[in-house]
Amino acid sequence: MDYLNDDRWQSYRERHEHWLIGMMSGTSLDGIDAALVKITSNEEKQIEEVALVEFNYLPYSDELRRRLNDLCSPETARLDQLVEAHYGVAEWYAYSVHQLLEKANFKPEQIDAICCHGQTIWHAPVDQAFPGPEGPLPVRSTLQIGEMSVLTERTGIPVIGNFRARDMAAGGEGAPMVPFADRILFGEASKGRIMQNIGGIGNCTFIPAGSPTDGIFAFDTGPGNMIMDDLVMMHTQGAERYDRGGEIASQGKVDEAMLQQSLSDPYYGRRPPKSTGREVYGTFFTEKFLEEGKKRGLNFEDILATATALTAHTITNAYKDFILPHHEVGEVIVSGGGAHNRTLMKMIREQLPESISLKTAAHYGVPDDAKEAMAFAILGHETMMGRPSNVPSVTGARRAVRLGQVCW
Repeated sequence: MDYLNDDRWQSYRERHEHWLIGMMSGTSLDGIDAALVKITSNEEKQIEEVALVEFNYLPYSDELRRRLNDLCSPETARLDQLVEAHYGVAEWYAYSVHQLLEKANFKPEQIDAICCHGQTIWHAPVDQAFPGPEGPLPVRSTLQIGEMSVLTERTGIPVIGNFRARDMAAGGEGAPMVPFADRILFGEASKGRIMQNIGGIGNCTFIPAGSPTDGIFAFDTGPGNMIMDDLVMMHTQGAERYDRGGEIASQGKVDEAMLQQSLSDPYYGRRPPKSTGREVYGTFFTEKFLEEGKKRGLNFEDILATATALTAHTITNAYKDFILPHHEVGEVIVSGGGAHNRTLMKMIREQLPESISLKTAAHYGVPDDAKEAMAFAILGHETMMGRPSNVPSVTGARRAVRLGQVCW
């Protein structure tokens, strides 16, 4: 049955006010961001306003985080635990939705849809040879878990999920997904902007002045908080999950030789479109980074400061290599957990040209931790309107496609 011809969706497309829940659980494996969003459309049925009504963060338990982290590595992943987590994570999503609705004093029947990114376990955007009926096939793949049927059954709300798959089927990398929403939330007529999300992985979106869709340029810059967070958890044996405010790193000294060695990673020099994830910069990478720091005689504060500098330099070097030589930029706007790390933000500021201002999404009324969840509400809205929301110039897809699958 074509959901776009179902009465529910026809009614949705005729209205000008829409209530959606956007959900994001990122590569940092820290928890679930859920945003209740009101989207208002104009007479042409295009998005006119996106308003955050309520936000809820549900942190993962230490046990769940450990299980998910194990699933992100071929050395520790087990098939039975992967299938179990696919259903179990959906129960966490449902719990998060109920928390959000209670905070907002909303009933499930008032919500049009839940737009859920899912929990990324593996992302392989580069062609791999796979046996085909007439010889090897080039295959790109990605896996976000969180069974949609469980989520809609527990909440009574339709669910849109599996957003990345269609873009990859169309030849794209399936990431970054949020540039379409970045343009709507932060497009500016008079100056170009870079939206920098710093979650587990860092990704940037360049939005040219005037915000034309065909001028958007985006890609993953490399590790965001992932290495820093893992280092802190290893050092504290799980007692702390991250460097709060960058306080620990602020007490260390960056080892420039180790930093330059780390910056030689070929990913950073690869031209966009490109994307990456925990399968590259996860626990195994962090263990090697920690071992290298110890070989150099560094204390933990120095190692963490060097990891923080790695994130800062990969972000600003990406601008210098791929954006600033070709585009006018007036402002960088940071969102995600990294926006709260004062040491990281200071390092980024020091590496940026003085002519470019550095702010956070909160400065513009969008909470730093809510932006990604709001973005998926926007993507889900476009799916329900029957419109594509990938950006081929960003992902490398052959064409614009309608994203996501619907469960109701």
